[in-house]
Amino acid sequence: MKLTLLFSILFYTNVFSQKMATNIYLIPGQGSDQRIYNNIEFDEKYVIHHIKYMLPEKGTSMKEYAEALASQIDTTEKFIIIGVSLGGMLATEMSHFLNPEKIIIISSAKNRKELPHSYRMQKYFPLYKLFPPKVIKTGAKIMQPIYEPDRNNEKETCVAMLNDKNPFFLKRTIQMIIKWDATQSPEEIVHIHGDKDHTIPIRNVEYTHSIEKGSHMMALTRGEDLSELLKSILLVEKK
Repeated sequence: MKLTLLFSILFYTNVFSQKMATNIYLIPGQGSDQRIYNNIEFDEKYVIHHIKYMLPEKGTSMKEYAEALASQIDTTEKFIIIGVSLGGMLATEMSHFLNPEKIIIISSAKNRKELPHSYRMQKYFPLYKLFPPKVIKTGAKIMQPIYEPDRNNEKETCVAMLNDKNPFFLKRTIQMIIKWDATQSPEEIVHIHGDKDHTIPIRNVEYTHSIEKGSHMMALTRGEDLSELLKSILLVEKK
């Protein structure tokens, strides 16, 4: 009888604690997947979910894609969204129609004004249209170690993530970023940026936290530092 009561208490305590837990939804970058978060550790009180990318239809806007991906989020429970690079842009779009406890973006941009000049100019001179998807994927493999050399600290993972990318996904999301029309962004977004990010230079963005010598790939290459920073950010309650 006592043993049965003990098991019942443990069972219902576990169920209650799961219901009280906050869900964290992680959105990867354009050239990555859930492995970009491999080296970031979260407190056990959070339940971690990875947003899965599907191939967007040609011409899909950032807003439309964010709305499609949001179907993976359970809005009946408390939740936090964290996005890296393209994932941060999508998280920013989600902030306009979802009500998360917190949105944190890493190595990203909150609106088109924070994008590098080369991306903004292609809205008027879309050079990317000249290249087929496979060439764009090959170009990404060549340029990534040149632009972000510290990715060599996690070379195997970075190469594997790019190898697994659908080249049509890469081309369509380039168009999505170039045609992104957001000019404003919510002030409450937490923006973490590396001061050695060569893909989205830190001079372009209004960040809330910076990582010294952090690159565009720092979610993977500086996991320990980001884990500590995220821990302190997540402790701050939503106003």
